[in-house]
Amino acid sequence: MQFPPTNGDFTFVSSTEAEELSGTISAPDVKLNLGSDNGKDPYATTFLRQRGYGGCWREELDIDLKDIYYKIRCVLMPMPSLGFNRQVVRDNPDFWGPLAVVLLFSMISIYGQFRVVSWIITIWIFGSLTIFLLARVLGGEVSFGQVLGVIGYSLLPLIVIAPLLLVIGGFEMVSTLIKLFGVFWAAYSAASLLVGDEFKTKKPLLIYPIFLLYIYFLSLYTGV
Repeated sequence: MQFPPTNGDFTFVSSTEAEELSGTISAPDVKLNLGSDNGKDPYATTFLRQRGYGGCWREELDIDLKDIYYKIRCVLMPMPSLGFNRQVVRDNPDFWGPLAVVLLFSMISIYGQFRVVSWIITIWIFGSLTIFLLARVLGGEVSFGQVLGVIGYSLLPLIVIAPLLLVIGGFEMVSTLIKLFGVFWAAYSAASLLVGDEFKTKKPLLIYPIFLLYIYFLSLYTGV
């Protein structure tokens, strides 16, 4: 004898043994949470998701803010006694950190000479290319990405001294000393990372053009 299934019951009837197999399937409650807890996604996150960047746009663009922050500290505090692993700036190059530093330096330079802003990015790229080619000719084992990252990050000392130059611009002697300090600071940060032991006696041949490059960067800001 068969009974019609009701309320989720089902019935199997064997054609050979005429046995009835019956049971019940209970469907679990399934809840989908497609948004945040309050049901409101930030506009920027929603915008990026709609364009295929997924949940975390920093991962899609390969942006590591902690790594960038650590590299900034390594450049601003280049003394070995401070205990920073400064080689990470060279051995683990990235693009977005140096680009942000160069753009920040460009924005600061707008105050002095607006027309040189486009030149700063150009000099960053082609200056890094020149240092890279020279390093390879001298026997160094560096890539263009490494040189580009180190040169970009090492602009930070010039950004630090820029507000000081605005404050004490009227004192020519003090201003000149601060400019020299900033250039030496930037050049030392870059050269200590790029000029390794493989250059041996050829180190000055690479340190000198790095020093000249940051002098030119400073001249783009000061207009001198």
